[in-house]
Amino acid sequence: MKRVFGLCLMVGLSTVLLCSFALAEAVGPKKIFIVSSYAQDNICGLPQYQGVIEAIAGAGFRIDTDVKIYSYAMETKKVNNTPALIDAQAEIVLAKIEKINPDVVVVLDDNAFRAVALKLVDSKIAVVFSGLNGQPEDYNEIVTWIDSRSKPGHNITGIYEKLHIVQAFKVQKKILPDLERALIVSDESPTGKAVLKEVNLELSEESVDVFFDVKIATSWEDYKDIILKSCSSPDIGTIYTAATLLKDKHGQVHSTSEIIKWTVGNCLKPGIPINYSFSRLGMFGGAGVDFISMGRQAGVMVGRILNGDKPGDIAIENAKRYGLVFNLKRAEELGITIPNDVLMASDAIYR
Repeated sequence: MKRVFGLCLMVGLSTVLLCSFALAEAVGPKKIFIVSSYAQDNICGLPQYQGVIEAIAGAGFRIDTDVKIYSYAMETKKVNNTPALIDAQAEIVLAKIEKINPDVVVVLDDNAFRAVALKLVDSKIAVVFSGLNGQPEDYNEIVTWIDSRSKPGHNITGIYEKLHIVQAFKVQKKILPDLERALIVSDESPTGKAVLKEVNLELSEESVDVFFDVKIATSWEDYKDIILKSCSSPDIGTIYTAATLLKDKHGQVHSTSEIIKWTVGNCLKPGIPINYSFSRLGMFGGAGVDFISMGRQAGVMVGRILNGDKPGDIAIENAKRYGLVFNLKRAEELGITIPNDVLMASDAIYR
């Protein structure tokens, strides 16, 4: 009788184990779909993408084993940059989401948030955003997707792209004590308008001893005219460019990388980078948003959701980290000596 009971127990355990293995195989890895507003290699989008992946791996999820990463670049900055083209890209993304059935969708920047994430409100899919420039409350007027930043309450949470602009100008004042006036220039794109609103909000919360000339470029030609005039003025001590999408008179689009490279080549004024990559392209430097860190913050949220937390219970966060970054070749070209204590505290230095 004992032998029969032991045999039955062994058979029972084997059946349970086999069922467990079969269930694990049937479930498979979790699926993450990362949707970028940018091109795949864009200097704003790629660092966020890398940060998301790093944080998911850091949370203990093995890429391609525990989680499967899918991605799509909407290219809404240079290629698909009209409302109709952005909507068409959103339809492609939503069709892919229906087919893939991801556990979490990650959206990078405002266009992907507005065109894709807001279409998924209160669906069964969790959504995490990174690099949102527009105010969450403004988007809530389009579709109700948050109850509050501290407790969103629905299926979406993420990272708001706080620019830390006051700190950026404080650092610039430390390097350039005589700095009195700066140019802030943006464009008419949704992201450009959102950045300017964000700049005004941050400056209203904390002041800095600098006067600002704020310009909105309506075209590539207008941007060049603004830069050339401002950079020839002895009153302007530094520039902060937030223009990411400019069309010329022929309809050709000029994206962030082109804008920064042209600006560096045609303006002998130090420039404050929005993120690290601007200095890599030749901009002088200072305090800028750490886009990789911002992506990591979003990736941590993804890990929490995969471990069972509800996105509606995860508070929306500001991008926490800014970094100090400088281009020493540019500093030498401009004849600027960066104090040793500032250099020692730098997170990245390009030569």
